[in-house]
Amino acid sequence: MVDLNHVVLIGRLTREAELKYTASGQAVCKFSIAVNRRKKSGDQWEDEANFFDIVVWGRQGESLHPYLVKGKMIAVDGELRQDRWQQDGQNRSKVEIVANLLQLLGGGNSGDRQNVQGGQRDSSYNDNSRYSQPGESSPEPSYGGSSRGDGFADDIPF
Repeated sequence: MVDLNHVVLIGRLTREAELKYTASGQAVCKFSIAVNRRKKSGDQWEDEANFFDIVVWGRQGESLHPYLVKGKMIAVDGELRQDRWQQDGQNRSKVEIVANLLQLLGGGNSGDRQNVQGGQRDSSYNDNSRYSQPGESSPEPSYGGSSRGDGFADDIPF
């Protein structure tokens, strides 16, 4: 059996994104999001907020930084990473989500939807092909067949 480490979340930024650089010059963009969950308590439904720390590496983090403002709704597709260290003789750890794909949704200062790839850069391909620049609209997918006016293709491929 193969191990699986995959996270998909939709939430709102709880603070402005923070952009820093490692000693080697690699950009690291960090922020946190709040994801609400509804649960039933007795006869009433209550909202419960959960908070998650997100990390976006490289040029993607640099490009996204200005658009990651408090209150902005985003979708994150990534993986969990656990950081371990010792502080004052105590073992410490923290789990973060390293984003592989980040989609800007509504809220904050822009209502446009955009796809942006995050995560570690791979030098085997051009970074510009991995994500849409902020302000560009993503092309609509083509499914073949003639298109009706409602945005659905006549011929569905399944």
